[in-house]
Amino acid sequence: MPTTAPPPIPAGPAPPASIPSGPGRLTGALTAALRRAAPALLGYLAVRLLGALVLMKWAHLKQHGLWPYLASHWDSRWYLGIADHGYEQTLDEQLFNTNNLAFFPLYPVIVKAVAGVTPGSRASIGLVVAVVCSLLAAWGVFAVGDRLHGRRVGTVLAVLWGTTPVAVVQWMGYTESLFTALVAWSLHSVLTGRWIGAGVLALLAGLTRPTGLAVAAAVSVAALVALWRLWHPPGNRAEGQPEPRATAPRLLLGALLAPLGWLGYVGWVGLRLHRVDGYFAVQRMWHNEWDGGIGTLRTLRSILGYQPRPQLFFVVVSLVLIASVVLYLLCVAGRQPLPLLVFSSVLLAIVLGSGGVYFPRARFLLPGFPLLLPAAVAIARARRRTVVLVLGGSALASAYLGAYMILVYGGAP
Repeated sequence: MPTTAPPPIPAGPAPPASIPSGPGRLTGALTAALRRAAPALLGYLAVRLLGALVLMKWAHLKQHGLWPYLASHWDSRWYLGIADHGYEQTLDEQLFNTNNLAFFPLYPVIVKAVAGVTPGSRASIGLVVAVVCSLLAAWGVFAVGDRLHGRRVGTVLAVLWGTTPVAVVQWMGYTESLFTALVAWSLHSVLTGRWIGAGVLALLAGLTRPTGLAVAAAVSVAALVALWRLWHPPGNRAEGQPEPRATAPRLLLGALLAPLGWLGYVGWVGLRLHRVDGYFAVQRMWHNEWDGGIGTLRTLRSILGYQPRPQLFFVVVSLVLIASVVLYLLCVAGRQPLPLLVFSSVLLAIVLGSGGVYFPRARFLLPGFPLLLPAAVAIARARRRTVVLVLGGSALASAYLGAYMILVYGGAP
């Protein structure tokens, strides 16, 4: 856990020297950023390739085909259906777990667009999109850790994100990798004072998953707080500090853009179904209503306290939920920057407070990489041997649990 407070969020854009002014400088900046992130990306690739190899070997021993599990099963099937046929136009309230309006549109739109200009099936394209987005996400996770605590912490954070218990989903035809990439780079844009970029990325995140509301809240709250501080500085304005009239429009625009993706999709579903509560009615048909965490606590108590031999996967999900709360408290104690805390707070409130199905909760928390920052800081400060042992052990555990989840548990992750 960090012992000192991280640097404050800049109230304005990054210094002009850090902003490319032409294609050449942009290429140079991207190359330099990629070179700095290379150890993190290579480490992330290594742990995910380990997971893929274990999964392939286990599938071979069980004589299972692997590609359908990764590209076209469970939620992947729903997204591919949207890419192929579009959304439902009505809601039959007698049929549960059948309406595809519960699934947000950005990922299937990308899959359909890419498949339209490249060879291969849409299922294959969806899997490739997920893998590419996972690398962009790992880069963004590194960038946030690097910004706050330096390159070593950023590298450890990216590798840790790749070794979470359900990290196998990052290389499946799911939305978690795309969503995490948008979240990470949106939060990084906030930390570097690029408010319009942060708002646009948050808008896209809001079109990707229901928890896009969390990153929208993070960007909007941080922008409004920065706007307040800009107009009400604690003392005389320091020399070189941006003038409010120059910076305020960017802050305000970022704050306004951030929630438009989530609000836009929820509003569109309402119009499509001709009812104001259309989206929430769809969620009810998926047994997914917010109950403040009562259902989560009951299931936790049942799995960990009353079932004599609970299934391993449900035990893992339960431990992930408990660990997420502990890590959140460490984040608060470590005085993480406001946007990260707001994002984690809203994400946990949505995931833990839902009364819906229990088994995907660990997956829903995959984008919550800021929760891993206290662990990343502690690991990065340890000796190299300890770092290798911890990350190596995490990678092996993740590889085993991922293969178990796909091939033994057998249900949707």
